[in-house]
Amino acid sequence: MGAEDNQPDWNRIAEKFDIWLPQIAPVGEALLNSLDIVPGDRVLDLASGTGEPALTLARRNRGDIEIVGIDSAEGMVRVAQAKVGAENLSGIRFECMPAEDLRFADNSFDRVLCRFGVMLFESPAKGLAEMRRVLKPGGQFALTVWGTPETMPTLYWAYKVFRDRIEADLYPPLIKVTSLGGLGVLDELLDQTGFSEYVIESQTFQYQFDSFDEYWDAVEASEILKQQFDALASSEREAIRDEVGTFARNFVTDHGLRIPHDFLLGKGIK
Repeated sequence: MGAEDNQPDWNRIAEKFDIWLPQIAPVGEALLNSLDIVPGDRVLDLASGTGEPALTLARRNRGDIEIVGIDSAEGMVRVAQAKVGAENLSGIRFECMPAEDLRFADNSFDRVLCRFGVMLFESPAKGLAEMRRVLKPGGQFALTVWGTPETMPTLYWAYKVFRDRIEADLYPPLIKVTSLGGLGVLDELLDQTGFSEYVIESQTFQYQFDSFDEYWDAVEASEILKQQFDALASSEREAIRDEVGTFARNFVTDHGLRIPHDFLLGKGIK
């Protein structure tokens, strides 16, 4: 496995991933706001993880639409489906399947969305081709991907502090995660896979924590960097924390830690 593919073990961290949901909630809102979802629509959420933004949509519509969320990690799907049962939600279900091989008929969804998934697909081109295949003619799609490495500070910090301490094949997956954020890269991929009517916007949201300690607690509790920490001597963990803390100082405000992150939102019709 190369460093560019060195993602967390999504099955293993599924129960802990919700720690980050409040931080990335604004991105889900941006996606939902970009789609004209109406009663009777059939909606597909690709790479839904532990259920968002599909669950938010289901809570708002209360069975007026049909929502299917898919993810390739069984652990994520299990957590998402448990929420459906716990909240007694109707009109929504989650299934385990890769985005590159959807088990749905052609032209079967009115709306398709994907939050921070496309760049992590084994094949982004195949995933987008499948997205287009299952979308009805005239149907709408919306997706988000992370921006450039420098505009994703938290992962950029992790990459910098681990880079000189661990083997290259264990670097945090900054290259993979930001692979579609460069100028024209997402446009080219959408063109390649048959989409022609779309726009791409750059947007910014903030991770918000009361303090650096709260942020670091989230990093450790979610185990998002478990592979990297496991490769270190235990005596180095504190040094990693301190070094990341020096980067974070520039983002401390009167209201706590506020870390801006850029993302691209692509939306259009088939």
